[in-house]
Amino acid sequence: MTDKELIQKYVPKAKQTDALNRLASGEPIQYIIGNVDFCGNIIKVDNRVLIPRFETETLVAKTIEEIKRMGLKDLKIIDLGTGSGCIAIALKKSLNCEIDAVDISLEALDLAKENAQNNNLEINFYYHDMTKPLNKQYNVIISNPPYLDKDGFIEDIVLKNEPHLALFAPNKGLYFYQQILSYAFNNLTKPGLIALEIGDNEKDLLKGLLDELAIHNYSFQPDLTGLDRYLFIYNE
Repeated sequence: MTDKELIQKYVPKAKQTDALNRLASGEPIQYIIGNVDFCGNIIKVDNRVLIPRFETETLVAKTIEEIKRMGLKDLKIIDLGTGSGCIAIALKKSLNCEIDAVDISLEALDLAKENAQNNNLEINFYYHDMTKPLNKQYNVIISNPPYLDKDGFIEDIVLKNEPHLALFAPNKGLYFYQQILSYAFNNLTKPGLIALEIGDNEKDLLKGLLDELAIHNYSFQPDLTGLDRYLFIYNE
């Protein structure tokens, strides 16, 4: 279905002219319609948050597989940089668990709370900088952090519309991985799991970082196109 057909289907007729003008100006169709389907859940989106991608749906699916493989029980999960809340919502819907979700953007947290309410879920949302240590212990630490290098390629529609706070990271995109991994094991149970979405060109850089931090029990896993887009670190 084309973007224009999506507008005809999902936008009230009285607002379709405005919606088509927004589309012509380069605004993402997801913001125009106002929501996306993420793992079967309707997630409201606007320019306060990153638009959830199908790659992140695969992060959720693979994380659930790893949780079951590891036999993790009495699940306590934290989602770092929750944005729209899509990851936390999908995990809460799929698992018997307690979930905390944090973000440094108060605007994003407002939208994430709304999404949790719309999906009838209890999730604990907190204002917190993901580069700072946590206050609790978790079985699972999951994040799709900002990981784009500002000098790398990015589509104009993304650059001009989506929040840069959720997109870019210093040090060739590695900054937030460095910060998270510097404290994560202090807040991770044993057994425990760290699940991270990564850029499609960051595997080798992250291998170097993992070596520097003396982290050896991990796996990179591919997305649906075969690109390594996920890093799972095991505390076993």
